[in-house]
Amino acid sequence: MTKSIVAIVTTGVRPSYQQVLEAVKRSVTLAGGLESAASPGGLVLIKPNLVAPPPSAESGACTSANVCRALYDVVADLGGRPVIAESSARGVDTEAVMRLMGYSALRDRGYQVVDLKQTPTVKVPVLDGHVLDQVTTYELAMEAEAIISVPVMKTHDQTDVTLSLKNLKGLVIDAEKRRIHQLGLFEGVSDLAGLFRPAYALVDGIIGQEGLGPVYGLPVRMGLLVAGADPLSVDGVASEIMGFDRCQVRLLRIAEERGVGILDPQRVQVVGERIEDVRRRFMRMEEDERIKVQGVRVLHDEESCTGCRNGQQR
Repeated sequence: MTKSIVAIVTTGVRPSYQQVLEAVKRSVTLAGGLESAASPGGLVLIKPNLVAPPPSAESGACTSANVCRALYDVVADLGGRPVIAESSARGVDTEAVMRLMGYSALRDRGYQVVDLKQTPTVKVPVLDGHVLDQVTTYELAMEAEAIISVPVMKTHDQTDVTLSLKNLKGLVIDAEKRRIHQLGLFEGVSDLAGLFRPAYALVDGIIGQEGLGPVYGLPVRMGLLVAGADPLSVDGVASEIMGFDRCQVRLLRIAEERGVGILDPQRVQVVGERIEDVRRRFMRMEEDERIKVQGVRVLHDEESCTGCRNGQQR
């Protein structure tokens, strides 16, 4: 029986860039390497989660710039042509998030960091889509030979967790983000996975987020990276680390049913750290007492995207 390999590696709670780089290298090596994704001269799109301006750079809402920097350096060393690219949530200024999170500073140092909202778009068909038959995305995303999804380990107010598969929603234009919620978020994410076919996933669990995610949750210092060539397997392992039963997370279960990847724990080999040794139950959104204390209005509606819900916070 073929097994998917997922690596769990510790980074330390407040790692330096060098420590992050070593952890990224180790996680990639343990999970089988990046050579197949980073062919010589091939464009590799590194996709962080920069959903919206967080309360602070250490709130756990957005992917650490050091993680993407390290991955960029690894891809470049393999001969690939890396680019860090993102479009934040509907109505959000991506550049503002990049400045706050340190991505603009990477750009100043010579790293290619792209605000997708400022780049050309293209309408493409979605073959075998369940709710999407076509979608408007960015030319850069379609030109990439490989896409590496680099989300944060965090909870979400609609999907329990938001990890590497859901992170792909940042590769479509704002209007499409909203439309996917209207048509069906769970099926829509699987449609995007089939379109973009991410070659790798690296979950940033250095600082995760629990409770009222994906922006206003509470930071959790986990000091972890979770990596592998099957994003669904990676998301399943990350969910278990967060205290969820991976097979009960609807978003992941639907993706498995659609053939996106492997979720079954019996078919996933975990290397590096053991899940049980690093597991820490994350507070669910509905358990976050700040909802009552601060009068936050939560819209439990699949049609409401993050951009819309941000506007409803009080």
